[in-house]
Amino acid sequence: MAKATVKEKTDVKGTILTAYIHFSLEHETAPKSVYKFCKELTIDEATFYGHFSSLEAVAESVWETFHHNALATLQNSSEYEGFSNREKVLSYLFTFFENLTLNRSYVLFSLQGAQKNLAELKVLKGLRNEYKRFIESLIEDENQTKSIEAFKYNKRFFAEAGWAQLLFLLKFYVDDRSQGFEKTDVVIEKSVNTIFDVFDNTPLENAFDLGKFLFKEAFTA
Repeated sequence: MAKATVKEKTDVKGTILTAYIHFSLEHETAPKSVYKFCKELTIDEATFYGHFSSLEAVAESVWETFHHNALATLQNSSEYEGFSNREKVLSYLFTFFENLTLNRSYVLFSLQGAQKNLAELKVLKGLRNEYKRFIESLIEDENQTKSIEAFKYNKRFFAEAGWAQLLFLLKFYVDDRSQGFEKTDVVIEKSVNTIFDVFDNTPLENAFDLGKFLFKEAFTA
């Protein structure tokens, strides 16, 4: 028997992810049985287990795929490599949330009932690891430009800060009722600029600006 090519393996994985999303939305619940899920998808269990260890792993992989798709879109741009880290993070977040909007029904389904404590959602574990790795890679690139060790940034600290920011943005996006989710776009820009102002040790006018905006949103929602 001929071995499956990389493309074929990728296609099967994508088919499983898409089927998982459709099943969850159509049945208003996640699949409970690999056997029944595979039967509906008309694949054998061996094929499923060749890509995922469990249905929970599929749910995690959906969020990882949102991340990978956003990053691939940016990296395929000829301009991306010339961006500053601030521009890279902004571009990533705008692209990531555009992808979420294309799948908003599933996003709301996946996060339902846990908006107040997204950090404990197991389904976001893979995204957390991938996003922190992305932030750490940016910090490493930045540190390579600094010859003095004391001036280098702690990549783990900023990766954790970046993840906390992403969780905050996810919560805001889920609750956003503005047209085209324009308020989420505003918060993305303000929060990223605030973090990089801290990064660059510049005055924190943007932090005050962000605080005013969030205070206003809390009492007008």
